[in-house]
Amino acid sequence: MAKRGENTVKKHQVMQVLPAGAWGIKSSFRSLVALLFAFLVVAAIYLRQSNEQVFQHANGRTHDAISSGGCNLFSGKWVYDNKSYPLYKERECTFMSDQLACEKFGRKDLNYQFWRWQPHQCDLPRFNATALLERLRNKRLVFVGDSLNRNQWISMICLVDSAIPPAFKSMHNNGSINVFKAKEYNATIEFYWSPLLVESNSDDPVNHRVPDRIVRVEAIEKHARHWTDADILIFNTYLWWRRRQMKVLWGSFEIPEDGIYKPVKLPRVYEMALQTWARWLEVHVNRNKTLLFFMSMSPTHEMADKWGGISGENCCGETEPVMKEGYVGDGVSPRMMSAVESVLGELKTRGLNVQMINITQLSDYRKEGHPSIYRKHWETITQQQLSNPKTFSDCIHWCLPGVPDLWNQILYAYILQLNPITE
Repeated sequence: MAKRGENTVKKHQVMQVLPAGAWGIKSSFRSLVALLFAFLVVAAIYLRQSNEQVFQHANGRTHDAISSGGCNLFSGKWVYDNKSYPLYKERECTFMSDQLACEKFGRKDLNYQFWRWQPHQCDLPRFNATALLERLRNKRLVFVGDSLNRNQWISMICLVDSAIPPAFKSMHNNGSINVFKAKEYNATIEFYWSPLLVESNSDDPVNHRVPDRIVRVEAIEKHARHWTDADILIFNTYLWWRRRQMKVLWGSFEIPEDGIYKPVKLPRVYEMALQTWARWLEVHVNRNKTLLFFMSMSPTHEMADKWGGISGENCCGETEPVMKEGYVGDGVSPRMMSAVESVLGELKTRGLNVQMINITQLSDYRKEGHPSIYRKHWETITQQQLSNPKTFSDCIHWCLPGVPDLWNQILYAYILQLNPITE
């Protein structure tokens, strides 16, 4: 009987302890929820600030060379200047592209040609075609990437074009590689079509618009063998990665049935491709010879409400830049830009410097600088489209003369500093 009584007491004691324990768990849960909420608030503020900083400063790594002289070329404002700009005339550029010749295809508002970028702390060196060509004497300058890098390549050709007599320049196209030659200088300014840097089913320079995009994230040699002996390499890749995931192929495009396919989400698949690219650079680039640059993301202007315009509109009809300093649109991905910075930072720790040219923030202001409807159209424009021009507006590429000329002015400033003439 005594033993049964002891058991009853113990059971009663247990019943008294359980509510207290339950209360402790409940209290801890409330504390955890409060901490989680506070964390989310702080994280949201931090991410917003980080997104703005990644465009403006790119973690301080994008302007090491120039800022050492007390100037950040990427922080400034656009100033209207119709006296010293444009740096060339559209119709006088021998190799102008019909995709970018906005005046030729009917654009009447030409103010987009007259904006000059003014850094806050200094003046941007004015482009001097002869000085650049001297630095390119007996050298190869190669742009590698997508159609925005081609946009910049054509801008560079237009910038040097007037300094070269007709008999001393030529253009040669051979598949993915396009070569402009300044014969007197034995210099070439080239563009190589490789929109994702690594191998993909979008590598054909003509037939590359495929609905189901596939990449071989560990394969780059097919492309890279064309760049190996270049003296200056300018890379970009972003536009073709703008989707939630990409199908990755482990295998060969030549024998597709033997390959392994797996969808990989962004930005992870982007990081994988960049790491392959970085490994190639580390092994193959002559560090005593080759200058390396990576162009940050060129922003698009496809949602007018982001800059205070009408919801549902885009760059079509825009005639002025965004004047609010620090404006950040939604045409780029801070996560992907951070992925580039991370890879470049790792390369730098291993002794290979790839200079990022941070064009993102300064280009984001230029909502009016795109071709919109003023370009050659390779597909027939329907009557329905004509009734609503924004539906076929190009708010991705840039009119020339225009924004990419500034990208090349900044590139020119780096080349002047990093590659001085030997007296």
